Amino acid sequence: MLCKSVEKPFDDSSWAFEIKWDGYRAIADLRNDDINLYSRNGLDFSQKFKKITNALKIQEHEMILDGEIVAYDDKGKPNFQWLQRIGENPNLALIYQVFDLLWLNGHSTENLSYLQRKELLKQAIIENEIIQYHDHILHHGNDFYKAAESMGLEGVIAKKTDSIYRENIRSSEWLKIKIHQTDEAIICGFTEPKGSRKKLGSLILGKYYNDKIIFCGHTGTGFSDILLTEIHQKMEPLITKDSIFTITPKTNAKATWVKPELVAEIKFTELTKDNIYRHPVFIRLRDDIEPKNVVFTHETELKNEIMEKSKSKTKTFHNNMSKKIGKQELKLTHQNKIYFPEDDISKGDVINYYQSISKYILPHLKNRPQSMNRFPNGIKGLSFYQKDATETPDWIQIQKVFSENSDKYINYIICNNKETLAYLNNLGCIEINTWTSRIPKADFPDYLVLDLDPSEKNTFDDVIETAQAVKEVLDSAGIKGIPKTSGSTGVHIYIAMGGKYSYDQVKNFGHLLMQLVQQKLPEITTLERSLQKRDKNKIYLDYLQNRRGQTLASVYSLRPKRGAPVSMPLEWNEVTSGLKPTDFNIHNSLDRLKDKGDLFKTVLGKGVDILKAIKKLESR
Repeated sequence: MLCKSVEKPFDDSSWAFEIKWDGYRAIADLRNDDINLYSRNGLDFSQKFKKITNALKIQEHEMILDGEIVAYDDKGKPNFQWLQRIGENPNLALIYQVFDLLWLNGHSTENLSYLQRKELLKQAIIENEIIQYHDHILHHGNDFYKAAESMGLEGVIAKKTDSIYRENIRSSEWLKIKIHQTDEAIICGFTEPKGSRKKLGSLILGKYYNDKIIFCGHTGTGFSDILLTEIHQKMEPLITKDSIFTITPKTNAKATWVKPELVAEIKFTELTKDNIYRHPVFIRLRDDIEPKNVVFTHETELKNEIMEKSKSKTKTFHNNMSKKIGKQELKLTHQNKIYFPEDDISKGDVINYYQSISKYILPHLKNRPQSMNRFPNGIKGLSFYQKDATETPDWIQIQKVFSENSDKYINYIICNNKETLAYLNNLGCIEINTWTSRIPKADFPDYLVLDLDPSEKNTFDDVIETAQAVKEVLDSAGIKGIPKTSGSTGVHIYIAMGGKYSYDQVKNFGHLLMQLVQQKLPEITTLERSLQKRDKNKIYLDYLQNRRGQTLASVYSLRPKRGAPVSMPLEWNEVTSGLKPTDFNIHNSLDRLKDKGDLFKTVLGKGVDILKAIKKLESR
């Protein structure tokens, strides 16, 4: 879980405050005999910090810990430069400051509140001179900040006392308040040295804005001779002929350009109006941060003329813009409007997400009527459903479908291309809701959906247990089901039907399967449809999604929930304790799709034979 930055400390009874350590963030996984210690981007720390790894062996519980590896200098102060040179000093004084608990004795603790996790951590951890429980104070953030400042520490972390632990999310429920202004920047080149200076004069710095790298300053101070040599050695293999900047900056000495693979942390006095650092001083290299994550966080941080001069065709988030998508020129409006306020995700981000995964999602939208769930002011604003599409551009495909409920034809949008997808997103459709059947076979669904819908009192582990019971039933029937997260609190399991059966036949088969699941888990599941009569401690086994005109969030669809989760198909070996609905989100879904491909494509196959499946169930 990551922090957002704020400038000033504060007092608040609903917040806790911790020291911000100047070290390496590290996760310790103690669930197996072999202890795993790794960085936030997956680098193995187990060998580099053997002293920490060995000290963790005294722990008695199966745990996953979150903390910071801190080195102390000869004055007893945290010193990151000493930590970076641990190879030269294996006897360096190290402490693993453990501040959070993510797993304990077979159970995820991430959905517990911050204070509950801290209390469990305090009881579970065994401290020694190397492994330390990192304490906190409540309410008094201003005094705590002043004390940290007087001790020469890096800053303070503020954490909401009722916050749950959300992986890979930069949350406004965790805040970092730095005592000195510091920032990360990508090393994009270096200038030649002058006078007695060796190796290099200054580092040339930049940051990403979308897919472009924009200049943000240079630094020539903060280096020792040893450090100059070390950094130069790291840059030498990265030297490239051409500048990687969108607009190459002028330098006061001859520049050598490097590939954008190294990240520097610098401190500075202020930013100019052009977003250039004043008086920047090099602090350290950050091998725990990926260069692609070093970005300008707001459009206003960039000079307007930079973006106007740029010839790149990469995306930009102007408030209103025309953009050619597919075969159409679309007017995209209010691109800077924040749709997910707690995650700082804009309307433009939503449109760009769907464009980036369009080749994966479009086969599952093809020829399916869309029911629009519109959020024109984001997930905190009013939303509304719209089935009947009116006043659409001529190029939007419309299909008239008769509705028995309203006794009339409804104009449904059919989304078969990238431009229609962007059009829907621009209307405020954060999620994409589709029928389970396609035109022209609107009365014959392509798949059956088993929806595991938990109550507020169920844990997600209950949902996982129920999903595994569904798999047992399907295995008995000789059926392959594909699970996917709903992107909310439940799990959906899809079974290919191949458009061979009517909605009633598919729904009734779903009812039969859910009855068998309920028999396996009567204590935690129910088939009671009525909310008033339903046991609030049980998971509703919903098979009624398999009705004509019923819509569900499509696979790979964003959901209008905090964290911008995505409805993601899973392999069955992933449906285990510890899985969370927020594991897949707007930030990491494309990488997963590139890695695993479309796990959902088989639901569009020829489908199962219902009669054969029922016979197998009868004979079991």
